[in-house]
Amino acid sequence: MKDKTIDYILRATWQAVSRMYNEEASKYGATMATGFALLSMDKNVGTPSTSLGPKMGMEATSLTRTLKSMEEKGLIIRKKNPDDGRGVLIYLTELGKEKRDLSKNTVLKFNETVKNHITDEKLQHFIEVSETINELIQNKNIFNQTEKIDNETHN
Repeated sequence: MKDKTIDYILRATWQAVSRMYNEEASKYGATMATGFALLSMDKNVGTPSTSLGPKMGMEATSLTRTLKSMEEKGLIIRKKNPDDGRGVLIYLTELGKEKRDLSKNTVLKFNETVKNHITDEKLQHFIEVSETINELIQNKNIFNQTEKIDNETHN
């Protein structure tokens, strides 16, 4: 991927990973989003629906659609939160727990395969670079930083 921009490499890699997970999930009548949602839910305790969106980095409308589909497939059930009548807790059904374990094994297989092909040192560098990129974005240090520099040079 020589001469490619960093964002291109990230996007192309994520699209490949996403496609791979969706292909695998489709063998079981699921999607990557469903698997990710299952992994984001507590296996034994109800998970507040409001905590799932931020945990998964998903927009509310997409999450609602995913949860509706999961409920229709019998993977989850929703119950009113006994501590807060306005809230909803999501529980995994037995089928949901089985599919969660399947999703977990799929993710572990991916991690194991990657680790078998990349040295610990290179993987650590990848993690550090990814964390730095995330911090730069979260702290709004990409475009705002440029604006600061431009303002300083023009004053």
